[in-house]
Amino acid sequence: MEQKLPKLIVTSVVRGSQQGESHGGVFTVDFDNQDGIQHIDWNTGDIDWEGRGADRGLRGIEFDGDDIYIAASDELFVYNRDFEGQRSFKNRYLKHCHEICRMERMIFVTSTGFDSLMAFNLDSRAFEWGFHLQKMDGAWAGHTFDPRSESGPRPINDFHINMVHVDSAGIFLSGLNINALLHINSEMKVSTVCDLPVGTHNSRPWRDGVVLNDTASDCVRFVSRSGTEKAFKIVTYDETQLEQIGIDDSKVARQGFGRGLCTLGERFIVGGSSPSTISLYDVQTNQKVGSVNLSMDIRNAIHGLEIWPY
Repeated sequence: MEQKLPKLIVTSVVRGSQQGESHGGVFTVDFDNQDGIQHIDWNTGDIDWEGRGADRGLRGIEFDGDDIYIAASDELFVYNRDFEGQRSFKNRYLKHCHEICRMERMIFVTSTGFDSLMAFNLDSRAFEWGFHLQKMDGAWAGHTFDPRSESGPRPINDFHINMVHVDSAGIFLSGLNINALLHINSEMKVSTVCDLPVGTHNSRPWRDGVVLNDTASDCVRFVSRSGTEKAFKIVTYDETQLEQIGIDDSKVARQGFGRGLCTLGERFIVGGSSPSTISLYDVQTNQKVGSVNLSMDIRNAIHGLEIWPY
């Protein structure tokens, strides 16, 4: 293949880690050299320990000039190209954030703990817009709210919104308990784009269809509007190679768990999995180009994944 292989930035979370241990970090991955470099080790002590690992690790990634925006559970951090912390932003309605997406001068974030989306204005450096998803009489709906006010939604996580994608066609979102890719138009009306498998992560429009991590089936899928499908099995390893098996008391850590996804042009998909592995797939030839492994710790899973732009 003549095309240069990509350089990526990824975040990881460590499922079932304990206080005093690392909860993941930030890496750059060079597919040409088949290696990764860790730039941030996320071992902060300021972590909510309730629930099944919801607050642990770093999440979605976006860029604005020389600034790198990386989401944690309830805070949006800003780093420079050398991964030096510059500033961070919180909001009362931001909880259990997963993925983020930039559109023009806004970064849209999933606030999973409020069944909501919020938008952060890069110029005013403030959260200025929110949308609370609801389901009424079997139909999807929702309403906007001002995250600067005290009149927003109450904490609720019925839908587990874990993905947002925004482009000229509108806002797209999905979640573990939605089982569909939803669309929000300019009038804030919610409609269903397509059904999704149970347990999906990272679903978004791509080319003439939808690309997603079919996490329950351990594969990455692209399905075109005509129904043509490409499925790539997620890499797994001999169990003798895995580390920390049985350490996670919550039993949520397993190999082959697909999460983290981005695209490269109109031909390639990059997917993340556990133990922390990044794989490059070629939709044109229907094959896996290669994989880079960062850790054989079964608890260590990829979360955010983007093409490195610098």
